[in-house]
Amino acid sequence: MEKKIPLRSEVDPQNTWALEDVYATDDLWQADLEQARTFPAQLAAYKGRLGESAQTLYAFLRLGDDMNVLFDSLYGYAQRRSDEDTANPTYQGMASQAMSAMVAADAAGSFETPELLAIPDDALEQFYRDVPELEVYRLYLTRVREKRAHILSDAEERLLAAAGELSQAPDNIYSMFGDADLKFPPAVDAKGGSHPVTHGTYIPLMHSADRILRKSAFDSLYGVYGAFRNTAAAILTAQVKQLKFHADARHYASTLEASLDGSHVPTEVYHNLIDAVHRNMAPMYRYAALRKKLLGLDELHMYDLYTPMVADVDVHIPFGQAKQTVYDALAPMGDAYRAILREGFDSRWIDVYENVGKCSGAYSAGLRVHPYILLNYSGTLDSMFTLAHEMGHAIHSYLSNRTQPVAYAGYAIFVAEVASTCNEALLMQHLLATTTDRQRRAYLINYFLEQFRTTLYRQTMFAEFELEINRRNERGESLTAASLNELYHRLNQLYFGEDVVIDSEIDVEWARIPHFYYNYYVYQYATGYSAAIALSRRILREGEPAVRDYLNFLSGGCSADPITLLRGAGVDMATAQPITEALQLFDELITEMEALMTE
Repeated sequence: MEKKIPLRSEVDPQNTWALEDVYATDDLWQADLEQARTFPAQLAAYKGRLGESAQTLYAFLRLGDDMNVLFDSLYGYAQRRSDEDTANPTYQGMASQAMSAMVAADAAGSFETPELLAIPDDALEQFYRDVPELEVYRLYLTRVREKRAHILSDAEERLLAAAGELSQAPDNIYSMFGDADLKFPPAVDAKGGSHPVTHGTYIPLMHSADRILRKSAFDSLYGVYGAFRNTAAAILTAQVKQLKFHADARHYASTLEASLDGSHVPTEVYHNLIDAVHRNMAPMYRYAALRKKLLGLDELHMYDLYTPMVADVDVHIPFGQAKQTVYDALAPMGDAYRAILREGFDSRWIDVYENVGKCSGAYSAGLRVHPYILLNYSGTLDSMFTLAHEMGHAIHSYLSNRTQPVAYAGYAIFVAEVASTCNEALLMQHLLATTTDRQRRAYLINYFLEQFRTTLYRQTMFAEFELEINRRNERGESLTAASLNELYHRLNQLYFGEDVVIDSEIDVEWARIPHFYYNYYVYQYATGYSAAIALSRRILREGEPAVRDYLNFLSGGCSADPITLLRGAGVDMATAQPITEALQLFDELITEMEALMTE
């Protein structure tokens, strides 16, 4: 029987997030929108005055904090509502209105940076003495003034700010294209049964033991993306062109430098990751050979990469059981951490199940009232790990928002995946420690191996693809569907080796990866995973001192650069060592898997 995906109106409210905690009604949201529309006039009153006195500068920076808090609620609420049903025009419109208000405020305040740069150093030091409360902004002001080479004139800054909404267009178009417009034919299993193919069902279908079903779902998904490959290529081209426009405007040597400079991460970290993975391809090839052998296949295809190698273990995990298991697994983190976890579970931070039109995938949005988590929970082991992952993000946001001033509450994207993946690593260690059955242990190791494949190797492959398409654009080369497919095919050959058939359908997979619209985001999954493996091992090995350092890291926001914050927690991501050590663990797990399956 074909599984029916419910409409949003049919979903049990207990399985939805409590957006009434932000706004009880849309009318209250509208009232705040009207207030937000007064910000441009308020900001304009400070134009030309930031250097006149400490009191004026302090008042202006406080206004900026108030704006950030209000826009956090305005846009956060509207976007969450829109993600509940991406075909709902009401909330699409509200999200657009909130974005327009933010862009208008950014444009009105575009004089800020040039004026801050114009304040003489000795005058600024006197301001700190005149108004001691201004000290809280010292780090913020220092960071702004350190970027003199990339700051433009007042008129140019205003122009760039006004282009902010246009810069979001590729991402917005892609979201509507992928989530609202694309429809996929049903997949057919070995018995002729029909299965809906959506973004939410695709990976669970890839986990099926039914190879005919896997191939059918694979052909369904990529057949549709292939049919729209030219449209997808045009959208992605628009994305990399807007990145280059902004990087050039701000006098950066590359889009990579422009992106990483925003979070104070050296570009060498990006290149170190790719180089370290290239030096450690042998374990990935070993894994592909082992998967082919254990599945008993003459040819290992791309649609064979997700199904468990231990076919006899069939796991379905109800959501209530998943919450309890995650809670138990995070006992090493201590009572204070788990109290926040419990609050999130009990206070409807989470939108749990898929419904028609719901945004695909999973994410955590760290609103100031409390975080919100979107899931498309399907009862798989992967779904339980996704829950642990997103709660890691949520608790990171929760602690930073409550510990840091508004100016430093938002953490850099470089560290964003560390807390989420550390939760996953602790969950895996808990499951392995509480499992004595050989088959189940093999199944869990299979899953752990898949985390390495999909997070460290796969995300690094994505990072290499993203770097190359930006480089090609920077060299003036065109990004056609054919050239993107060719590049993606070649990278799959490099990352999987000779034991995997690189099906031509996979060449267009780049078209279904939303993270290519996040501006050099994906590499941080791989670096974050490496850091998280190191941190989780330290927590389990050292206990309370390691937990204390880790909670200080989670509470740090952006009060220091991300490399410094991670060093304080016990890992140095300025080197390739954490990546190399993580890949050594991957190799050791393959050896254990080989031994388990030959007993």
